[in-house]
Amino acid sequence: FCTMFNGRQLLVATRHGKEQVIRPILENSLGVHCIISSDIDTDLFGTFTGEFPRKDSPVETLRKKCLYAMEQTGADLAVASEGSFGPHPQLYMLSANEEWMIFVDKKNQLEIIARELSANTNFSGQYVHSREELEQFAQKALFPSHALILRNAEGGVKEIIKGIQDENILYREFERMNPVYSRVFVETDMRAMHNPTRMQVIAAVTDKLVEKINRCCPACNTPGFDVVKVVQGLPCSLCTSPTRSIKTLIYGCKKCAYEQAVDYPDQKEKEDPMYCDYCNP
Repeated sequence: FCTMFNGRQLLVATRHGKEQVIRPILENSLGVHCIISSDIDTDLFGTFTGEFPRKDSPVETLRKKCLYAMEQTGADLAVASEGSFGPHPQLYMLSANEEWMIFVDKKNQLEIIARELSANTNFSGQYVHSREELEQFAQKALFPSHALILRNAEGGVKEIIKGIQDENILYREFERMNPVYSRVFVETDMRAMHNPTRMQVIAAVTDKLVEKINRCCPACNTPGFDVVKVVQGLPCSLCTSPTRSIKTLIYGCKKCAYEQAVDYPDQKEKEDPMYCDYCNP
Protein backbone atom coordinates (compact mmCIF):
# COMPACT_ATOMS: atom_id res chain seq x y z
CA PHE A 1 0.00 0.00 0.00
CA CYS A 2 0.94 3.68 -0.16
CA THR A 3 3.66 4.26 2.46
CA MET A 4 3.15 8.03 2.79
CA PHE A 5 0.74 7.55 5.72
CA ASN A 6 2.43 4.60 7.40
CA GLY A 7 2.69 5.16 11.16
CA ARG A 8 0.82 8.48 11.15
CA GLN A 9 -2.14 9.25 13.40
CA LEU A 10 -5.45 9.58 11.56
CA LEU A 11 -8.40 11.32 13.21
CA VAL A 12 -11.79 9.74 12.45
CA ALA A 13 -14.21 12.66 12.80
CA THR A 14 -17.43 11.04 14.00
CA ARG A 15 -19.68 10.84 17.03
CA HIS A 16 -21.93 8.09 15.69
CA GLY A 17 -19.71 5.03 16.01
CA LYS A 18 -18.56 4.92 12.38
CA GLU A 19 -15.04 4.09 13.54
CA GLN A 20 -16.27 0.52 14.13
CA VAL A 21 -16.04 -0.14 10.39
CA ILE A 22 -13.73 2.69 9.25
CA ARG A 23 -10.86 2.07 11.66
CA PRO A 24 -9.96 -1.57 10.78
CA ILE A 25 -10.08 -0.90 7.03
CA LEU A 26 -7.85 2.20 7.17
CA GLU A 27 -5.39 0.77 9.69
CA ASN A 28 -4.96 -2.47 7.73
CA SER A 29 -4.79 -0.76 4.33
CA LEU A 30 -2.80 2.42 5.04
CA GLY A 31 -0.73 1.57 8.11
CA VAL A 32 -2.20 4.52 10.07
CA HIS A 33 -3.16 4.63 13.75
CA CYS A 34 -6.77 5.82 14.00
CA ILE A 35 -7.74 8.11 16.86
CA ILE A 36 -11.25 9.12 17.89
CA SER A 37 -12.36 12.27 19.69
CA SER A 38 -15.83 11.96 21.23
CA ASP A 39 -15.85 15.70 22.01
CA ILE A 40 -16.27 16.74 18.37
CA ASP A 41 -19.88 17.74 17.73
CA THR A 42 -20.31 16.87 14.04
CA ASP A 43 -24.09 17.39 14.43
CA LEU A 44 -23.39 21.12 14.11
CA PHE A 45 -23.19 20.53 10.35
CA GLY A 46 -26.60 18.89 10.10
CA THR A 47 -28.72 16.12 11.60
CA PHE A 48 -31.00 13.59 9.92
CA THR A 49 -33.87 14.57 12.19
CA GLY A 50 -33.73 18.24 11.24
CA GLU A 51 -32.83 20.04 14.47
CA PHE A 52 -29.76 21.30 12.61
CA PRO A 53 -30.53 21.41 8.87
CA ARG A 54 -27.63 20.66 6.53
CA LYS A 55 -26.95 23.92 4.69
CA ASP A 56 -24.26 22.77 2.27
CA SER A 57 -23.76 19.99 -0.27
CA PRO A 58 -22.55 16.65 1.13
CA VAL A 59 -18.98 17.27 -0.05
CA GLU A 60 -18.81 20.81 1.36
CA THR A 61 -20.35 19.60 4.62
CA LEU A 62 -17.73 16.85 4.77
CA ARG A 63 -14.91 19.29 4.15
CA LYS A 64 -16.12 21.65 6.91
CA LYS A 65 -16.68 18.75 9.31
CA CYS A 66 -13.17 17.41 8.72
CA LEU A 67 -11.41 20.79 9.00
CA TYR A 68 -13.39 21.65 12.14
CA ALA A 69 -12.37 18.35 13.75
CA MET A 70 -8.72 18.97 12.84
CA GLU A 71 -8.83 22.47 14.35
CA GLN A 72 -10.36 21.11 17.55
CA THR A 73 -7.74 18.38 17.98
CA GLY A 74 -4.63 19.68 16.24
CA ALA A 75 -4.58 16.64 13.94
CA ASP A 76 -3.01 17.01 10.48
CA LEU A 77 -4.60 13.88 9.00
CA ALA A 78 -8.33 13.18 9.20
CA VAL A 79 -11.23 11.36 7.60
CA ALA A 80 -14.97 12.04 7.78
CA SER A 81 -18.10 10.65 6.14
CA GLU A 82 -21.52 12.04 5.33
CA GLY A 83 -24.65 10.17 4.32
CA SER A 84 -27.91 11.16 2.67
CA PHE A 85 -31.08 9.22 1.92
CA GLY A 86 -33.90 9.48 -0.59
CA PRO A 87 -35.27 8.01 -3.82
CA HIS A 88 -32.72 6.06 -5.89
CA PRO A 89 -31.76 8.13 -8.99
CA GLN A 90 -31.86 5.11 -11.34
CA LEU A 91 -33.83 2.37 -9.59
CA TYR A 92 -37.25 3.96 -9.28
CA MET A 93 -39.47 2.88 -6.40
CA LEU A 94 -36.38 2.08 -4.32
CA SER A 95 -34.70 4.15 -1.64
CA ALA A 96 -30.98 4.88 -1.73
CA ASN A 97 -28.17 5.54 0.70
CA GLU A 98 -25.48 7.83 -0.71
CA GLU A 99 -22.28 7.94 1.34
CA TRP A 100 -19.42 10.38 0.79
CA MET A 101 -16.04 10.17 2.49
CA ILE A 102 -13.20 12.68 2.56
CA PHE A 103 -9.55 12.14 3.48
CA VAL A 104 -7.60 15.32 4.29
CA ASP A 105 -3.82 15.48 4.73
CA LYS A 106 -2.83 18.99 5.85
CA LYS A 107 0.84 18.09 5.92
CA ASN A 108 0.92 17.23 2.20
CA GLN A 109 -2.02 19.43 1.16
CA LEU A 110 -4.02 16.49 -0.15
CA GLU A 111 -7.77 15.91 -0.34
CA ILE A 112 -9.20 12.63 -1.62
CA ILE A 113 -12.95 11.99 -1.92
CA ALA A 114 -14.94 8.77 -2.48
CA ARG A 115 -18.65 8.14 -3.05
CA GLU A 116 -20.85 5.06 -2.77
CA LEU A 117 -24.49 4.86 -3.87
CA SER A 118 -26.42 1.85 -2.59
CA ALA A 119 -30.00 0.57 -2.73
CA ASN A 120 -29.17 -1.48 0.37
CA THR A 121 -31.03 0.60 2.96
CA ASN A 122 -34.05 0.34 5.24
CA PHE A 123 -34.70 4.10 4.97
CA SER A 124 -38.42 4.70 5.42
CA GLY A 125 -41.04 6.62 7.37
CA GLN A 126 -44.82 6.88 7.66
CA TYR A 127 -47.70 8.02 9.83
CA VAL A 128 -49.17 5.29 12.07
CA HIS A 129 -52.54 5.41 13.80
CA SER A 130 -52.52 2.05 15.56
CA ARG A 131 -50.20 -0.40 17.26
CA GLU A 132 -50.80 -2.86 14.39
CA GLU A 133 -49.55 -0.33 11.81
CA LEU A 134 -46.51 0.38 13.98
CA GLU A 135 -45.76 -3.34 14.33
CA GLN A 136 -45.90 -3.79 10.54
CA PHE A 137 -43.54 -0.85 9.98
CA ALA A 138 -41.13 -2.07 12.67
CA GLN A 139 -40.92 -5.49 11.06
CA LYS A 140 -40.16 -4.05 7.61
CA ALA A 141 -37.58 -1.66 9.12
CA LEU A 142 -35.60 -4.57 10.68
CA PHE A 143 -36.42 -3.47 14.24
CA PRO A 144 -34.98 -3.96 16.85
CA SER A 145 -31.50 -4.47 15.31
CA HIS A 146 -32.17 -1.18 13.49
CA ALA A 147 -33.44 1.65 15.70
CA LEU A 148 -36.59 3.69 15.11
CA ILE A 149 -37.60 7.28 15.77
CA LEU A 150 -41.02 8.51 16.90
CA ARG A 151 -41.98 12.13 16.36
CA ASN A 152 -45.07 14.32 16.55
CA ALA A 153 -45.20 14.83 12.76
CA GLU A 154 -43.16 14.28 9.62
CA GLY A 155 -40.30 16.75 9.91
CA GLY A 156 -41.68 17.96 13.24
CA VAL A 157 -39.34 18.83 16.08
CA LYS A 158 -41.89 19.44 18.84
CA GLU A 159 -41.28 15.95 20.19
CA ILE A 160 -38.67 13.47 18.91
CA ILE A 161 -37.65 10.19 20.53
CA LYS A 162 -34.55 8.76 18.85
CA GLY A 163 -32.62 5.53 19.01
CA ILE A 164 -35.50 3.27 20.09
CA GLN A 165 -34.38 -0.37 20.07
CA ASP A 166 -36.56 -1.71 22.86
CA GLU A 167 -40.01 -3.05 22.01
CA ASN A 168 -41.54 -1.98 25.33
CA ILE A 169 -40.30 1.59 24.92
CA LEU A 170 -41.50 1.75 21.30
CA TYR A 171 -45.09 0.77 22.08
CA ARG A 172 -45.27 2.61 25.39
CA GLU A 173 -44.16 5.90 23.81
CA PHE A 174 -46.48 5.39 20.84
CA GLU A 175 -49.48 4.82 23.15
CA ARG A 176 -48.56 7.99 25.05
CA MET A 177 -48.05 10.17 21.94
CA ASN A 178 -50.90 8.90 19.77
CA PRO A 179 -53.78 10.48 21.74
CA VAL A 180 -51.87 13.77 21.98
CA TYR A 181 -51.16 14.17 18.25
CA SER A 182 -53.96 11.91 16.89
CA ARG A 183 -51.27 10.08 14.88
CA VAL A 184 -47.51 9.52 15.19
CA PHE A 185 -44.79 9.63 12.56
CA VAL A 186 -42.37 6.69 12.76
CA GLU A 187 -39.12 6.59 10.79
CA THR A 188 -35.89 4.66 10.63
CA ASP A 189 -33.00 6.04 12.67
CA MET A 190 -30.28 6.51 10.06
CA ARG A 191 -27.46 7.39 12.46
CA ALA A 192 -24.68 4.89 11.84
CA MET A 193 -24.48 3.37 15.32
CA HIS A 194 -28.21 2.56 15.16
CA ASN A 195 -28.26 1.22 11.61
CA PRO A 196 -26.14 -1.87 10.76
CA THR A 197 -27.23 -1.74 7.11
CA ARG A 198 -25.85 1.78 6.73
CA MET A 199 -22.62 0.60 8.39
CA GLN A 200 -22.17 -1.82 5.47
CA VAL A 201 -22.39 1.07 2.99
CA ILE A 202 -19.90 3.10 5.06
CA ALA A 203 -17.53 0.12 4.91
CA ALA A 204 -17.97 0.01 1.12
CA VAL A 205 -17.16 3.73 0.66
CA THR A 206 -14.13 3.29 2.96
CA ASP A 207 -12.88 0.50 0.67
CA LYS A 208 -13.33 2.82 -2.32
CA LEU A 209 -11.42 5.58 -0.54
CA VAL A 210 -8.52 3.23 0.21
CA GLU A 211 -8.44 2.16 -3.43
CA LYS A 212 -8.15 5.80 -4.51
CA ILE A 213 -5.50 6.64 -1.91
CA ASN A 214 -3.37 3.68 -2.97
CA ARG A 215 -3.55 4.65 -6.66
CA CYS A 216 -0.42 6.80 -6.98
CA CYS A 217 0.61 9.14 -9.77
CA PRO A 218 3.04 7.41 -12.21
CA ALA A 219 4.98 10.67 -12.53
CA CYS A 220 5.39 11.92 -8.94
CA ASN A 221 3.97 9.06 -6.80
CA THR A 222 1.38 11.31 -5.09
CA PRO A 223 -1.62 9.30 -3.75
CA GLY A 224 -5.10 9.84 -5.15
CA PHE A 225 -4.42 9.48 -8.88
CA ASP A 226 -8.06 9.57 -9.92
CA VAL A 227 -10.51 10.07 -12.79
CA VAL A 228 -10.74 13.76 -13.74
CA LYS A 229 -12.63 13.40 -17.02
CA VAL A 230 -14.96 10.89 -18.66
CA VAL A 231 -15.05 10.65 -22.46
CA GLN A 232 -18.17 9.14 -24.00
CA GLY A 233 -18.40 7.73 -27.52
CA LEU A 234 -18.01 3.94 -27.39
CA PRO A 235 -19.00 2.93 -30.95
CA CYS A 236 -22.15 0.94 -31.63
CA SER A 237 -21.38 -2.64 -32.75
CA LEU A 238 -24.03 -2.42 -35.48
CA CYS A 239 -23.74 1.06 -37.05
CA THR A 240 -20.43 2.25 -35.48
CA SER A 241 -22.03 5.57 -34.41
CA PRO A 242 -20.68 6.93 -31.12
CA THR A 243 -22.93 6.09 -28.15
CA ARG A 244 -23.17 7.73 -24.74
CA SER A 245 -21.25 4.85 -23.16
CA ILE A 246 -17.77 5.50 -21.78
CA LYS A 247 -14.92 5.13 -24.24
CA THR A 248 -12.04 6.65 -22.25
CA LEU A 249 -11.26 7.64 -18.66
CA ILE A 250 -8.71 10.40 -18.07
CA TYR A 251 -6.81 10.04 -14.79
CA GLY A 252 -5.09 13.08 -13.29
CA CYS A 253 -2.68 13.93 -10.48
CA LYS A 254 -3.66 16.40 -7.78
CA LYS A 255 -0.06 17.64 -7.48
CA CYS A 256 1.84 17.64 -10.77
CA ALA A 257 -1.06 17.80 -13.26
CA TYR A 258 0.13 14.62 -15.03
CA GLU A 259 -2.70 12.91 -16.94
CA GLN A 260 -3.15 9.43 -18.35
CA ALA A 261 -5.88 8.15 -20.69
CA VAL A 262 -7.31 4.66 -20.22
CA ASP A 263 -9.31 3.46 -23.22
CA TYR A 264 -12.15 0.97 -22.93
CA PRO A 265 -12.18 0.88 -19.10
CA ASP A 266 -15.05 -1.65 -19.08
CA GLN A 267 -13.05 -4.07 -21.24
CA LYS A 268 -15.30 -3.69 -24.26
CA GLU A 269 -14.58 -1.85 -27.52
CA LYS A 270 -18.15 -1.89 -28.93
CA GLU A 271 -21.54 -1.12 -27.40
CA ASP A 272 -24.75 -3.08 -27.73
CA PRO A 273 -27.11 -1.45 -30.29
CA MET A 274 -29.82 -1.20 -27.60
CA TYR A 275 -27.79 1.68 -26.11
CA CYS A 276 -27.33 3.44 -29.46
CA ASP A 277 -29.39 6.58 -30.06
CA TYR A 278 -29.38 5.86 -33.81
CA CYS A 279 -30.26 2.14 -33.76
CA ASN A 280 -32.59 2.41 -30.77
CA PRO A 281 -33.83 6.03 -30.70
